[in-house]
Amino acid sequence: MTSYVENETDVTFSFGIQEILEKIMDAVMEMENCPYETTVNLLVTDNAGIREYNKNYREIDRETDVLSFPNIAFEREGDFSLVEEDEADYFDPDSGELLLGDIIISAERVEEQAREYGHSVLREFAFLTAHSMFHLCGYDHMVPEEAAVMEQKQEAVLEQLGITRK
Repeated sequence: MTSYVENETDVTFSFGIQEILEKIMDAVMEMENCPYETTVNLLVTDNAGIREYNKNYREIDRETDVLSFPNIAFEREGDFSLVEEDEADYFDPDSGELLLGDIIISAERVEEQAREYGHSVLREFAFLTAHSMFHLCGYDHMVPEEAAVMEQKQEAVLEQLGITRK
């Protein structure tokens, strides 16, 4: 498992960003029975930065808390079998790892939402990371049934890691 983290803000957290990302990556990949070692890129930016990414890549001109850019066009959530058909599109030729995709998180929104929801900054950062990891595995939340599945999986990962709302 490989993670690349870039923090383009002056915000420092009381926890290691890469350490939390890797714990969540490991837990999600295990939950999804992913048979491959994986690579994920994480960019921590500010509200202006994430707004610009949202505008450029999704044509939505507003800030958000997290953006997910999956590398795999899953036919079914968590079904990694399709990547074997086009290995050159999905695997890093140097490491052999499956390139899951990219995550962008707004550090400002992490802090704002932690205050708003009354839990720790760690809990909010971990939640957004888990949420995004499930998007990278093909999950979505456009309809209530999908949202319920994602919410259950996110909570299960955070509970397993001991990162609770309290």
